[in-house]
Amino acid sequence: MKISHLIVLTAMLVSTPSFAYDENGDRFCLAQNIYFEAGNQSVAGKIAVANVVMNRVKMKEYPDNVCEVIHQGPTRINWKGNELPVKHRCQFSWYCDGKPDVPVDSKTWNKSLKIAAGVLDGSIPDITEGSSHYHADFVDPDWAENLILVTIIDNHLFYK
Repeated sequence: MKISHLIVLTAMLVSTPSFAYDENGDRFCLAQNIYFEAGNQSVAGKIAVANVVMNRVKMKEYPDNVCEVIHQGPTRINWKGNELPVKHRCQFSWYCDGKPDVPVDSKTWNKSLKIAAGVLDGSIPDITEGSSHYHADFVDPDWAENLILVTIIDNHLFYK
């Protein structure tokens, strides 16, 4: 992605309103995924993580809504009768790592909300060329050898 495109995307984020209302939860779920998967990444890294979720929503192999894509994975019933994700078995590691899923950095959280809104309304384009998978550069998942590496953004490798 060209620097000029990143400047335009960054400017869009500043002007994108932060909505308090999210009827179907997509914006909140996508913002959580951005925050926990790419909170320490650049704007492009955050956008790319959101793009992967949206690309999966469009694929028949995955659920057809944002929250279900993000929460996809096996579940179990705990002793209180609550359904919980099985630890370390989710599509996105933060969702089933056993840690609280409550954003604490308001600046990063607000940016995540704005990026989620822009990706959902289409004002922020897919910069991953249709990628459906990614991983950090310090891991080597088995599935990566069966996909095509599209791009590397920050410390994430994106595949389709």
